[in-house]
Amino acid sequence: MRPSYQEDVMEDVLEVVETTDAMDLVVFNDDYNTFEHVINTLIRVCKHTAEQAEQCTMLIHYKGKCTVKTGAYDFLRPMRESICEAGIDAKII
Repeated sequence: MRPSYQEDVMEDVLEVVETTDAMDLVVFNDDYNTFEHVINTLIRVCKHTAEQAEQCTMLIHYKGKCTVKTGAYDFLRPMRESICEAGIDAKII
């Protein structure tokens, strides 16, 4: 037997939105810098392992760009400046 009335139940749904200030440091391909120079720069500036730096350099060469580091803008800015001072094109996106 069903009751003659129907109870409407309203539920509040709370949505948690996580906001982060994570940005990407992206290095772009060019026709001037050698693989060795880019690899050594990524090892020195971004603290990549030799293998990480080689893989990123291959992606930069074949895909035209590669995200080499992710983090807050203030964390990435000095790295970008060092990479650019080494003659390599990099942007924080």
